[in-house]
Amino acid sequence: MKAVSTTKAPGAIGPYSQAIIAGGMVYTSGQIAIDPATGSMVEGGVAEQTEQVCKNVKALLEAAGTSIDKVVKTTCFLADMADFAVFNEIYAKYFTSKPARSCVAVKTLPKGALAEVDTICLL
Repeated sequence: MKAVSTTKAPGAIGPYSQAIIAGGMVYTSGQIAIDPATGSMVEGGVAEQTEQVCKNVKALLEAAGTSIDKVVKTTCFLADMADFAVFNEIYAKYFTSKPARSCVAVKTLPKGALAEVDTICLL
């Protein structure tokens, strides 16, 4: 098992790794819309936040030595299911291989985020 760390994605805000490589797979921790350059949440609504979330996931996977087109499963969390269509529009630009997915609405996300995504990816 090997931890993945990169400054191109937000650092962990708790006692966990950004991603872990194990058994030929990469498991990313949930990514929210923190801009790694500033350490702050991006401004705007769910579209802007989803764009940053996907950029963060992509950066983690590249740091692990793989790519977003090798993702086999995502878990997506939305603060409001009314944002589902907008979220899907942005998500579809990045996850073109159409991995398996779960998407649920939750009561709250860290730092007031509107969306969060974690992935399981082939190395």
